[in-house]
Amino acid sequence: MIRKAKAVWRGTGRAGSGDLSTDSGVLAQTPYSFKTRFENEKGTNPEELIAAAHAGCFTMALAFQLQGGGYTPTELNTEAAVTLEPEGQGFRISRSALTLRAKVPNLDETKFVELTKDAEKNCPVSKVLKAAITLDAKLI
Repeated sequence: MIRKAKAVWRGTGRAGSGDLSTDSGVLAQTPYSFKTRFENEKGTNPEELIAAAHAGCFTMALAFQLQGGGYTPTELNTEAAVTLEPEGQGFRISRSALTLRAKVPNLDETKFVELTKDAEKNCPVSKVLKAAITLDAKLI
């Protein structure tokens, strides 16, 4: 399976701008620029997309873990906060902090922690990130 996305950029790093598109069409010439990345201009940025990918991947991996254990979640609500920080002349993504709030009937805390740790470790996006990944998971 191969998934594709395309970035087009015009101009310099600070003054230029670009757009992102995915083969699925979910992103179609979605704008991104210095201002959408480092300020608050409307548009997206790579870190936001990585955060969305990590939250989605982890949550789906956990749903499969729960299913395998015989549990059906009422709701899994995950936020990923990706940190971009200076490094040398550039930047690096240093962290992805996952925050999960889960409603899973009949699941005890011990099994919940086991399943969430396994999902965090084994979701493909966690594996691809070379950043420290944290998980704050709570059963509610």
